[in-house]
Amino acid sequence: MTSPIAGLEARFALTKTIAEEAGRLAHDYFLQRETLVIETKADAHDVVSIADRNVETLIRDRISASFPDDGVLGEEHGLVSGTSGFTWVIDPIDGTTPFVNGMPNWCISIAVLYADKPVIGVIQSPCHDELYAAASGLGATLNGKTLRLDATRTIRDAVTGLGANNHVTPAEVAGIVERLLAAGGNFMRNGSGALMIAYVAAGRLVGYYEPYMHAWDCLAGYCLVNEAGGWSLPFPTQGEALTRGSAVLVAAPGAIDDLLKVAQLERKAA
Repeated sequence: MTSPIAGLEARFALTKTIAEEAGRLAHDYFLQRETLVIETKADAHDVVSIADRNVETLIRDRISASFPDDGVLGEEHGLVSGTSGFTWVIDPIDGTTPFVNGMPNWCISIAVLYADKPVIGVIQSPCHDELYAAASGLGATLNGKTLRLDATRTIRDAVTGLGANNHVTPAEVAGIVERLLAAGGNFMRNGSGALMIAYVAAGRLVGYYEPYMHAWDCLAGYCLVNEAGGWSLPFPTQGEALTRGSAVLVAAPGAIDDLLKVAQLERKAA
């Protein structure tokens, strides 16, 4: 298969290479995490370290060396606009709280947008030695093996991932959990929204919902889920909307309607 989007395949190859290199650097920091200076952001659970910043710098340097006209949005260093029509959206370490506390549930997440849509999604999980990769029209893979979702699985015979943060009230979280359990579902949370979305693409979870996420947390996963045959709630990517947060919902085909009810959202075309 070849992509009708000029330049997509070269960027896809580079994304996979960058993700693996960034993963090695991040894992080196993970092994010496006791020496890292940890800072908090607006919320005490939202932490950052020199590892996040240096891994993002590496990713940005590799992008600019090969595609200097592309835009780049990263969690730690913000948005630099481009002129090529492509914008990279990166989270150098999604799941920094698990990372600094010695748990393996963190990843590197890199998406590429074209015409405001995620056309490349690569998530690298260093502790599990897993590379999730997808590009528009080219399918999704995990360590080279094709991913295709089972349309028969529902929230009642599989597990749903949930996420929450300081943008969501405790009452709202409780309502989500209550509605999911009442519908016959069950849930998990591992501390990395990006990784849990990748698990949806891999069929390990039947869906993932978080009422508020940023683009760098979810867009790589969106491409993975879409290319694996799943569905994603449209995420605003035009103009300044790209730098703000929004609700995120991805699902295997058999879980879409139930999870929309759990999230109290209406179905929109992707």
